[in-house]
Amino acid sequence: MELKVLTTKEEKPSLKEAQASVGGLVELVNLPNGDQMLVNEEGIMKELPINDPASSASGQRILGNAIILVGDARWD
Repeated sequence: MELKVLTTKEEKPSLKEAQASVGGLVELVNLPNGDQMLVNEEGIMKELPINDPASSASGQRILGNAIILVGDARWD
């Protein structure tokens, strides 16, 4: 599983780019430290594998690819 960390305004993904990266519909997860994580909203339904690094960062079970948005890469 992939976990990308994006930090700059130039790296900030569009919805289409985020959907391509997570493999489907995007769900925004607010992380305890104030950062954001984009994940596949249908991870359970699609039976995606557990993403251990993303799960550790979020404090909850994350399935499939994920993107962490930090600083200027955060969505409004």
